[in-house]
Amino acid sequence: MSGVFVILKVYMVDAHTKATPKEVFLHLLSIITLYASAISFTVLMFQYINVWIPDPLGVGGDYYAYGAHQSIRWSLAVLMVIFPVYIAVGWFLNKGYGRHPEKRNARIRKWLLYFTLFVAALIIIGDLVALIYNLLGGELTLRFFFKMLTILFVAGSIFGYYLVDIRKHHTE
Repeated sequence: MSGVFVILKVYMVDAHTKATPKEVFLHLLSIITLYASAISFTVLMFQYINVWIPDPLGVGGDYYAYGAHQSIRWSLAVLMVIFPVYIAVGWFLNKGYGRHPEKRNARIRKWLLYFTLFVAALIIIGDLVALIYNLLGGELTLRFFFKMLTILFVAGSIFGYYLVDIRKHHTE
C-alpha cells in the first residue's frame, strides 16, 4: 500500500510543476523580452562604438552618421519599452515562486532557461573564436575589441545570471 502513496505523491509533485497557459505566456514573454533587450543593447553599444571610434577606411560620411543615429534611436526606443516589460514579468514570476516554490520546476521554465544558456554559450564561444581569429590575422582594432567586449558582457551576463539561478534553485 505504501507504494501507491509514493506513486500518488510523485504524481502530485509533478502535477504542481506543470505550467498553466498563463505561466507559459509569462515565461515566453520573459525570454522574448530578454532576447530583444540583449539585442537592442548590443546594437546600441555597437553604434556608439561606431560613432566614437570611426573606421578610418570606411566611407559614408554624413549618411553613415545618420544611419548610426537612427540605430541608436531605435535601440533606445526598444530598450525603453521592452526592458521594463522584462523586469515586470520577472518580478511577477518571482512573486509567484515565493508563494509556490515548486513552480520554479515547471518544464517550460527549465526548457527556456537551458535553451538560453545554450544560446549564450554559443555566442560566447563564437565571440572568442572571432577574437582569436582576428588576433592571429593581426587585425585587432580598438573598435573590434570594444565590440567583442560588448558581446562578451551581454552574453556572459545572461549566462551567469541564469546559471546562478538554476544552481540556486536546482531540485532534480
